[in-house]
Amino acid sequence: MASLWRAVLGGQSNNSDDYGGVEFWSNPERTGWLTKQGEYIKTWRRRWFVLKQGKLFWFKDSDVTRVSRPRGVVPVASCLTAKGAEDVLNKQNAFELSTRDETMYFIADSEKEKEDWINSIGRSIVQNSRSVTDSEIVDYDNKH
Repeated sequence: MASLWRAVLGGQSNNSDDYGGVEFWSNPERTGWLTKQGEYIKTWRRRWFVLKQGKLFWFKDSDVTRVSRPRGVVPVASCLTAKGAEDVLNKQNAFELSTRDETMYFIADSEKEKEDWINSIGRSIVQNSRSVTDSEIVDYDNKH
């Protein structure tokens, strides 16, 4: 997981260009508290998450403004799956995000919150995936 975090956070400075121009403080697709497992020290920390324009940001508190600095960000397009992980972690309301190389674990406050996050992230993966370009999309309904 270290490589993903380094790739995402490497060389971070204090302007919004580091976040792909995403104004994470304005009209996010989804926000909420999740408990996240740390990258190096595998402790669990409660963080405020913001999903917007294919990026999942997290912050120490929920008062996110233009001058807020994320504690981390994951480009959702690099994720392959978002799915439940209660059986893996033996914890209720747990879910995971997986890339080709890494798996990140989260715990939601309720089953509904977990499902809502999985659905929102899954939708974002599909919308922001670079594996399907517009030219590759075939609309079978409009073929004659």
